[in-house]
Amino acid sequence: MSLIPYALTRPFLFGMDAEAAHELTMDMLARGQRTPLQWAWCNTRVDDPIELAGLTFPNRVGMAAGLDKNARVIDALGAMGFGFVEVGTVTPKGQPGNPKPRMFRLPEKRALINRLGFNNEGLDAFLRNVQQSRFRDQPQGRGPRMLLGLNIGKNASTPIENATSDYLTCLDGVYPHADYVTVNISSPNTQNLRALQSDEALDGLLGAIAARREVLATQAGKRTPIFVKIAPDLSEEQVSVIAATLQRHGMDGVIATNTTIARDAVKGLRHAEETGGLSGAPVLEASNHVIRQLRAALGSQFPIIGVGGVMSAEDAVSKIRAGADVVQIYTGLIYEGPALVTRAAQAIKAMR
Repeated sequence: MSLIPYALTRPFLFGMDAEAAHELTMDMLARGQRTPLQWAWCNTRVDDPIELAGLTFPNRVGMAAGLDKNARVIDALGAMGFGFVEVGTVTPKGQPGNPKPRMFRLPEKRALINRLGFNNEGLDAFLRNVQQSRFRDQPQGRGPRMLLGLNIGKNASTPIENATSDYLTCLDGVYPHADYVTVNISSPNTQNLRALQSDEALDGLLGAIAARREVLATQAGKRTPIFVKIAPDLSEEQVSVIAATLQRHGMDGVIATNTTIARDAVKGLRHAEETGGLSGAPVLEASNHVIRQLRAALGSQFPIIGVGGVMSAEDAVSKIRAGADVVQIYTGLIYEGPALVTRAAQAIKAMR
């Protein structure tokens, strides 16, 4: 149990600019991880293992990509009790992302809007940070270790017709170090990126990734699962096409969903019209709707990671009931703090 209740910390952080608060928090986690300071936010991990995509997840609650873009605080996040942590999105070359301000809170709806734009230090720095993490050093006999997902994307300066090259560069780099790799084709903040979800573009991208994975699996002596992260702003026909394409190319799972560009749920609020992806409570039902469609299209055995709008234990349970196998949290961590991880994991375990 963490020593400092998040309720005492949140007013201070929410009094700051959203991105400044994020950067301050990341710096604190980076300095405190693997030291006694980690007791300020650590939680005992709920033991609720599940086999998925050939991996043993220690429990069914994970950290979504986007919070730790540079893989700086893997161990700090693991100490919060997550069964798995996903970091990134990383691109081949470092890039600053979109101009500031680019992150906005909508507290009335427990939501965020961001247009960060894959700001990160690039693949080489990302991999150095991954290799410095110590989560794999967990002693034997304490249950399955936390899993690490590495999320890959394309540089903003890379023309969309050359996007596959960026994904393959990143795949080559992260493959030996990842428990699973996520192909992010659904951020609304990189121009034309979501076009990769269309039938022909997705078919070409996943075909190339599948072929490269076969080569890498031979070289590394292991077959690393590959997941694809999709948007909530898809028609039923688009979801059906994506589901078929995932199966055709032997992808190991799908992450549903990224942020939304819809604004109906926050209309009239301050910052509601800011460009970017909306996350938090307003995304819950749209994400669950896509999860239900995917489950119907993919059958009972295809792995689905549900993310979007998990702000409470009940929200996490709703994702499982919609058809997800495991869930991820991001905006909920910002509004509710690390205790949400334990509450969500306990609630899902109690479903059994």
